[in-house]
Amino acid sequence: MEKANAERYVQLENVDMTFTTKKGTFNALSNINLNIKEGEFISIIGHSGCGKSTVLNLIAGLLEPTEGLLFCAGREIAGPGPERAVVFQNHSLLPWLTCFENVYLAVERVFGSGSEVNETKAQLEARTHAAIALVGLTHSSEKRPNEISGGMKQRVGIARALAMEPKVLLLDEPFGALDALTRANLQDELMKIMAKSGCTAVMVTHDVDEAILLSDRVVMMTNGPSATIGEILEVNLARPRERLALAEDPVYNHLRSEVLRFLYERHAKKAA
Repeated sequence: MEKANAERYVQLENVDMTFTTKKGTFNALSNINLNIKEGEFISIIGHSGCGKSTVLNLIAGLLEPTEGLLFCAGREIAGPGPERAVVFQNHSLLPWLTCFENVYLAVERVFGSGSEVNETKAQLEARTHAAIALVGLTHSSEKRPNEISGGMKQRVGIARALAMEPKVLLLDEPFGALDALTRANLQDELMKIMAKSGCTAVMVTHDVDEAILLSDRVVMMTNGPSATIGEILEVNLARPRERLALAEDPVYNHLRSEVLRFLYERHAKKAA
C-alpha cells in the first residue's frame, strides 16, 4: 500500500464522470486532476451544472468515476468510509432524536460494538459530548431538531461529522439555505472548529466571499458539460482571519476580484 503523503493527502487522477440519462450519455467531468494537502481547506466554486457536487460525491465514495482514480491517505477510494464525513445543505437529522442522540448514533456506528475500536458506552458518550461542545451546542444537546434554529441544526450536522474523527470533512454548500447573518456566524464558527480539529476539508460553494474567507485554495470549475478545473487560486491570507478586517484588505479584495473575473468570463462564454 502506498504510504500517505501529506502533500497529496487526497488525490484525483485523470477523473472523468459520465452519467447515463434518458437522452443518452452526459459527460459531467473531464480530466480532473487535483492534489489536496493534509490539513488544507479547499473550496470548489463554479456556475450551476459545472460538477462541483459530483467532485465532492466522488471523494465521498458515493459515486464511482467512469475513468481515473481517487485516493485518500494513500488508499484508493472505493466507496463511502468513516474517514470521509459529509455535511449536506440539508442537515438530515432524525426528528425523533435529540441533538445528542443524533450525534451519538454516528459515534456508535464508527467506534461502538463491532467496530475495530469497540469503545464502552461511557467512552462513546464522552466523544459525543466533546463533539457537541466543539460546535457550541452543549446547552441544546437534549433538544430535538424542531426545537432549534436552522443554524443550530447545521451545527449538529457538523458535530455529527466531526464526532467520527474523519480524515476529510466534505461540505456540500452547508450554509446555502441560511440567512446572511446566520451564515456569517457559522462561517466564523467553522474557522474556529477547523483550527481545533486540524482535519482536511473540501467545500462546495456558490459564495465567492465564503470561498476566500475559509479556504487555503479555491478550485474554479469550467462550465459543463465536460467540466474541468479552470484555475486554482492560492489564498495567501494569514490565519486566524477576521471578516471585518479583511473587508479593507487589498490582498483579500484582489483575490475576490480574481474569482469574480473567472466566473464572469465563464458566464459570458456560456451566454455566447
